[in-house]
Amino acid sequence: MNGRGMTRRDFGKVGLAASFAAWTARRAAAETNSDTLRIGLIGCGGRGTGAARDILNERNENVQLIALADVFEDRLNGCRNSLENDGDEAISGRTNVDDEHCFVGLNAYQQLLETDVDVVLNATPPFATPRHVEAIVDAGKHVFAEKPAAVDPVGVRRVIAAAEKAEEQGLSFVAGTQRRHQQEYVQTIEQIHDGAIGEVLAMQAYWCGGYPWSREREEGWSDLEYRIRNWNFYSWTSGANIVEQHVHNLDVMNWVKNGHPQSVFASGGRAWMPEEEIYGDIWDNFSCDFEYPDGTHMYSFSRWWPGGTDGSVHERVTGSEGVSSCTDMGESGINPFVQEHINLVNSIRGDGPYCNEGRELAHATLTAIMGRMSAYTGRRILWNEALESDLSIVPDELDFDLEYPVGPIPVPGDA
Repeated sequence: MNGRGMTRRDFGKVGLAASFAAWTARRAAAETNSDTLRIGLIGCGGRGTGAARDILNERNENVQLIALADVFEDRLNGCRNSLENDGDEAISGRTNVDDEHCFVGLNAYQQLLETDVDVVLNATPPFATPRHVEAIVDAGKHVFAEKPAAVDPVGVRRVIAAAEKAEEQGLSFVAGTQRRHQQEYVQTIEQIHDGAIGEVLAMQAYWCGGYPWSREREEGWSDLEYRIRNWNFYSWTSGANIVEQHVHNLDVMNWVKNGHPQSVFASGGRAWMPEEEIYGDIWDNFSCDFEYPDGTHMYSFSRWWPGGTDGSVHERVTGSEGVSSCTDMGESGINPFVQEHINLVNSIRGDGPYCNEGRELAHATLTAIMGRMSAYTGRRILWNEALESDLSIVPDELDFDLEYPVGPIPVPGDA
């Protein structure tokens, strides 16, 4: 029984009834399209190319990739060649991108949205996600958006607004937080919700990985080109590792609690990264103590360290009657990177539950951002303080002729 006197089953019935109108509108919209769903991809790097492969998988019938957009021509060409020459006929045979549907430049995403695509995959660096998701929904397209949703609170609010508009229009919105589509997680967390380990007393989340990729600056690259090509290491392009990668684990913790934390107290630092342009202005480790409204604490640890790490990426929930890894009570299923796209297509066609994960993606992202805000300022940060913050770290103007200096590296107490 929740605080309003409703059981979980009652709440589910209300949610089902509330979404019926959106489902009906979505079904009607899908029926006005051709039998084949036309796919467009914004962001043609490794993750974007992977997302295209995942949606073109053989389990999804009548889908076709018809348009590509990227800031850089070499990335677009690499993606196009890889997909057209893929050994899997389901992928290569359904990649039908002509030259007129290849768009390059900072405004390439807008040009792609002017085509007749039905579904848009957005796999750009995090700084661009809010403006792209906003534009995709405004164009009346279904959305797949890679995580995280944003790098700052202003961007998070834009994604929340876009998710609400998508629901009003009956548009499907699936996020790249693929654990929500991984059968082991789905089945285990359902059992946790049903009391399999008793009352949840504490939680732990880890993304303690090794040094990620980075790129040396090449001759002729402007500041903006280098920031985007080396986007992992700048706060305004990636949000730092706590936002870019640890968002996965934090999303699982919010899922377990069916909500978000009310506050966080965090610390961290820059233990090994030299003060060089290639390593940007982010910290390389964060430790956070999140508190949820019912008093449950979740301890969060994330870092990028070269060596001296066991590659620990996992979650742990301690209950009054047991402990769970969040996957230990479930059975293996389809690759979750593929399953999320199966669920997206089924949602669009009305062949499965309606999917709109925009709010969950935004909430997980803000959970990570408030952890970073707490660490960088040295203060406890409240959820509403973060959500309502005017903090916006993405430059208002993006231009290859402008300078984008690095830093400064945050010092607690400076802000």
